[in-house]
Amino acid sequence: MKLSISEKSKKDIFISLFQLLKNSSSIVKIIFYDSYMYVQGMDKAHICLFDIKIFSDWFETYESISSNSNICIDTNTFHNVLSMNQEQHSITIHYDDEPEPESICIDLISKKGDFNKYFKIPLVDLDTDTLTIPSNAEYDAEFSINSRKIQEICSQLLIFGDIMQIICSEEKIDLISSGVNGEMLVKIPIDDLLEYSISEGEIIDISYSLNYIQKMCITNKLANEIEFSISGNIPMRIKYKLDDNSYVTFYIAPKI
Repeated sequence: MKLSISEKSKKDIFISLFQLLKNSSSIVKIIFYDSYMYVQGMDKAHICLFDIKIFSDWFETYESISSNSNICIDTNTFHNVLSMNQEQHSITIHYDDEPEPESICIDLISKKGDFNKYFKIPLVDLDTDTLTIPSNAEYDAEFSINSRKIQEICSQLLIFGDIMQIICSEEKIDLISSGVNGEMLVKIPIDDLLEYSISEGEIIDISYSLNYIQKMCITNKLANEIEFSISGNIPMRIKYKLDDNSYVTFYIAPKI
C-alpha cells in the first residue's frame, strides 16, 4: 500500500483529520480499499463514532494491492509524525502488503529547503468490527455553519458548562451552556446560516456533550463549513465534506 500528498491544503486537511481522531481514540483501524481509504471507530466511552471515507483521486498517488488491506495505528504517534511536515515536504505513507505487516512507514520528502525525514511506526492490535451506518437516516433539522465561527462558539460555551443545549425552530437556533460560572446563550438567526432545514412546525430541544462537540470542531482546516444534523431519537451527525465524494463524519449520542 502506498499513498502520497504534496498539495499544502490537502496536507493540512490530512494532518488536521488525525488531530481530531487522536482526540477521540488512541487507536484507529484504517482500511485501504481499491478506490478509497476508510476509517471507522469509537471513543472509549462509546459516545462518539467517526466514519471517514477519502477516495483515491483525493490523493496525489494511491496504490492498494489488496482489495481490503487494513492496519491499526496509534493516533497520537501518527499525528505527531505528520505534524513534523514542513511546507516543502510531500507526505508518503506506505507499508508492505504482507498478510500481517508489523509497521507503517511515513516519508517526508523535500525537493529543496528541508531535510528528508523517514519514520517507521509499529502497528498495534485492535479487534473490532466495522459497523453498518444507515445511509438513509432522516433528521428533523439540518444546518451548515462556518467552521471558524462554530469553533469559536464552542470554546466560549465551554467556559460556562460541559453540556450544549440546542433548540431549533423555524425562526432561529439557540445554543446554551450553563454551570456554576453562569450561563451563555448564542442566538443564531436562520439568515446567518449557510443552509438550514427543519420539519414544518417542529421545535427541537436536545442536549449533547459540549466536550465532544468541541473536540470535533477544534480545527477549521478540514472544510470551510460544517454540516450538523439532529433528531431526538438518533445521534447527531457532524459532517465535513472534503470534496464531492470524500467526507469526515462524526456521530455523537445525545445526553439522557
